[in-house]
Amino acid sequence: MKANYITPAVTVFSEDGSIHFEEQGKVYEHLIAGGVDGILILGSIGEFFALSMEQKKELIRFAVKTIDHRVRLIAGTTSMIFDEILELSEYADQEGVDGVMVLPPYYFPISEAGMVTYFGKIAEALPQTNLYLYNFPDRTGCDITPDVTVELVKKYENIKGYKDTQAGMDHTRELIRRVKAIRPDFEIYSGFDDNFAHNILAGGDGCIAGLSNVFPRLTSDWAEAFRKEDLKRVQEIQERIDALMQIYQVGKPFVPYIKAAMQEEGILTTPKASFPFPEVTEEDRVRIRSILPEGNLDAE
Repeated sequence: MKANYITPAVTVFSEDGSIHFEEQGKVYEHLIAGGVDGILILGSIGEFFALSMEQKKELIRFAVKTIDHRVRLIAGTTSMIFDEILELSEYADQEGVDGVMVLPPYYFPISEAGMVTYFGKIAEALPQTNLYLYNFPDRTGCDITPDVTVELVKKYENIKGYKDTQAGMDHTRELIRRVKAIRPDFEIYSGFDDNFAHNILAGGDGCIAGLSNVFPRLTSDWAEAFRKEDLKRVQEIQERIDALMQIYQVGKPFVPYIKAAMQEEGILTTPKASFPFPEVTEEDRVRIRSILPEGNLDAE
């Protein structure tokens, strides 16, 4: 049974707001040593929205060099400026990433026909680039529907996959059912950790989800349990993940709290996030510390 766990890696910031490349490299090494199947940079948890074009290019260069094809590398290239998507995607492809991931436009709603046109133009402009669709309706206000996806994958072979960040599985199951029927190679990932097992059992490819920043060994063990069809182990880890999902509820938005959990685990020295994300309080830390033991494999 195939199963992949890809980490949407955090971006590490220095106190002055610049990227802390030394610590960033340590994050990538931590993830690779933990056995993740791939790394996504410049996703939502990577705070792509807070970085300039030059900072994004710097991070792409650094990630390609540091990761060095030891695991798959996908770069988020979303922008509200269409030409910037093409520029950054072309740059990432030339640097050697394995694919790029793009959200639909946000702020103004977009029709299904408009969605097909939008992603179609990206796919046509980047014929040699592996393109992944990123659906996050809570943040964009619009949905890349199964109908839209079917139309796109019929037309464009370079649209390779889809990340569906939604709390439930109804939407993702319909994607899997309809899209896999015409493109069995098309990759469909869930965006929340606790949907990983359901995704695989429904015929999907796994997830691209944030807890793996903190516990890559746990999440890679989960993927391996599926590959070995060890359903007892799958269940055991599901229970741990369900408990660890409380980290997302410590505060909103969740990014600083994932970083604080990484700091508590000794992965980061600072949980600094981009402004205007909130500061993590001591009360928040107490709650995080109470949750973290669920991810400790050494305690088994």
